[in-house]
Amino acid sequence: MKPAAFDWTKIKNIQKIHRLLYALGLGPLIGRIILLLTTTGRRSGMRRVTPLQYELIGTGYYVGAARGLKADWVRNIQTDPHVEVRVGARHFFANAEVVNDASRFADFLEVRLERHPRMIGLIMEKAHGLSRHPTREQLEELAKTEAFVILHPSKFSEN
Repeated sequence: MKPAAFDWTKIKNIQKIHRLLYALGLGPLIGRIILLLTTTGRRSGMRRVTPLQYELIGTGYYVGAARGLKADWVRNIQTDPHVEVRVGARHFFANAEVVNDASRFADFLEVRLERHPRMIGLIMEKAHGLSRHPTREQLEELAKTEAFVILHPSKFSEN
């Protein structure tokens, strides 16, 4: 099953809503699944805020990049890994680590599938053309076109 072409304009509209909810003080509600990542534009030098789904694994905040290394926010991180993060009511600085290792990527997706089987299963089916319960091999194959980022909070950075 081949996925249909994904319409990224829909995602941009949803991201506007997420930014608005944070701006309205609803960060503690939406922050259970969405964080705001602020990067520095690699060409403009301007601050760029991107809402992203995340998983807290250990002390790191893991965020997937469905567009892989082509995602603007990932490309910004590759230029400058020092970022700002808002998760609910928390605000902190972090160092971002871009990961595109197939095994680690599959580990990350297995955690996501375990924690959110319906939502992530649906994404696997609709966006990637996989079954809702993909095999480890399928997840590793998917890693060839995607990446994820681990946000490591800096010591003494919390506001």
